[in-house]
Amino acid sequence: MPLRTRISEDLKTAMKAKDQLRLSTLRLINAAIKDRDIALRGQGEDREMSEGEITSVLSRMVKQRQESARAYEEGGRLELVERELAEIAVIEDYLPRQLSDEEVEAAIAEAIAELEANSIRDMGRVMNALKAKYTGQMDFGAIGPVVKARLSGGA
Repeated sequence: MPLRTRISEDLKTAMKAKDQLRLSTLRLINAAIKDRDIALRGQGEDREMSEGEITSVLSRMVKQRQESARAYEEGGRLELVERELAEIAVIEDYLPRQLSDEEVEAAIAEAIAELEANSIRDMGRVMNALKAKYTGQMDFGAIGPVVKARLSGGA
């Protein structure tokens, strides 16, 4: 079932079950998707977002909530931390399974080998290949330094 349809169906289910947290989080997800669809139309693209683009939006939403949770924790607002973490759990239901550290290492090695990348100048190509194949399954901010180290002969 397409992600957009699954989110809509789950929204209806949450409404019937009166699950307020899930309902409000799914409404936020729907709003983010619709905002991006409208932005695409504003750029002259007459289409809806692809599954990969929706996954990217969801990943950004998770990152935003992680940052908010850290800020709330530093401020001693534990009830807000719990709320952010609960929203993250709902959003992650719609993201692909995260790759393990070993799987990430293997994916990096595979991308480097496939592209015959051998210097730091190839980093952009390697990162683009990984993003195309593994969007939502790995933290690209965290793997950037790993790819850089591999390409500069560090690992």
